[in-house]
Amino acid sequence: MRLWAAGVNKVKERMDRWISVNPWLQKLLMFLSVIGPGIITANIDNDAGGIATYSLAGSATGFRLLWVIPLIAASLILVQEMSARLGIVTEKGLADLIRERYGLKITFYMFICLIIADLGNTMAEFAGIASAGEIFGISKYITVPVCAVAVWLLVLKGNYRIVEKVFMCGCLVYISYVVCGLVMAPPWQEIFHAMLVPNIREIRPSDWSIIVGLIGTSITPWMQFYIQASIVEKGVAPEELLLSRMDVFFGCLMMSLVSMFIIICCASTIFPSGVEVQNAKDAALALGPLAGHNASILFAIGLFNASFFSAALLPLATSYYVCEGMGLESGVNKTFGEAPHFFSIFTILIVASVIMVLIPNIGLFKILIWSQVLNGLLIPLILIFIVRLASDKELMGSYCNTFWYNLFAYIIIGLMLSSNVALLYHGFR
Repeated sequence: MRLWAAGVNKVKERMDRWISVNPWLQKLLMFLSVIGPGIITANIDNDAGGIATYSLAGSATGFRLLWVIPLIAASLILVQEMSARLGIVTEKGLADLIRERYGLKITFYMFICLIIADLGNTMAEFAGIASAGEIFGISKYITVPVCAVAVWLLVLKGNYRIVEKVFMCGCLVYISYVVCGLVMAPPWQEIFHAMLVPNIREIRPSDWSIIVGLIGTSITPWMQFYIQASIVEKGVAPEELLLSRMDVFFGCLMMSLVSMFIIICCASTIFPSGVEVQNAKDAALALGPLAGHNASILFAIGLFNASFFSAALLPLATSYYVCEGMGLESGVNKTFGEAPHFFSIFTILIVASVIMVLIPNIGLFKILIWSQVLNGLLIPLILIFIVRLASDKELMGSYCNTFWYNLFAYIIIGLMLSSNVALLYHGFR
């Protein structure tokens, strides 16, 4: 035993010496220690609601709205970087900062709207699990309760490192959508033209709900609360800001690539056929006869993966911001006894969502789509808080936003508000 321990120590000493003289390896290890919050938050945002919205965009409009995706990607990078920077510098969650700076009353009313949206979103995740299971011939009365228990145990019994590693593995499965798109061999020239040359004149009144839904499902309110809370719990330091920015950049890039390929899959096959898509399950089943059985299976695997991990992450994000905003203990590293409100909110959201999904003949698709639209309506208001906090020199010091950073941020908020006004105008005409 002593010889084995001595051998292990000798190997460890050699590795430490090798790392100490290899600066590139040191940087890689530092990056690996920081990555997680950005990649997980962005990618798991491609949830059941997101897949349904992207599927609807592709099947209903073809390639016409692809130009929205690069704009969303750039906006998401800017927004997520601000949230990450706020967490690193202040060592506080977003809800905590909003309560401190703007008072409990504003925080309370904001939370009511956010919780309603998040409950709809969490229901959408379990509806996605049910749909994916049914594609493979498994009843929702089996898949939904089993996955709910698995999600609950993962968060309740795990710690932050375990949960983060599981989520990171889940992010890799999103590649199935990219593979699915490549298998179809879509018209790339037409795709690049639609993506790089937006034709505003082609926008129809019915497109505005899809555009706001795309924004709402890609840049969601809960994402900003979760990334900041997870960075605080992970303990990322200010000197690791550049690495955190890289984490955010790669995560947003991966998320945008996946969403683009979901739209491409549906636009290149379902849109020309005229098949009406009501949910992500319809999209997966429609791809079978149009693009082949393998494409349908890949789409269904991606749907289950996205729904399962988002069913864990979304109520977790809600628990974080409610507890932060109310000044209560929160964190995956804590026990139920140390943070009872945190884990109770998480449990209630899961149980309520499961009950609603298991009710026969409930119209989940409308809940799913309009929860994304509600996200789109709420996110500009959340972004105003984020920009104001990130611009506060007293709070952020030398890490506060520059003039140009704020200019781009307010342009993004202005475009989001314009989309919301257009949606409301066409909706009430």
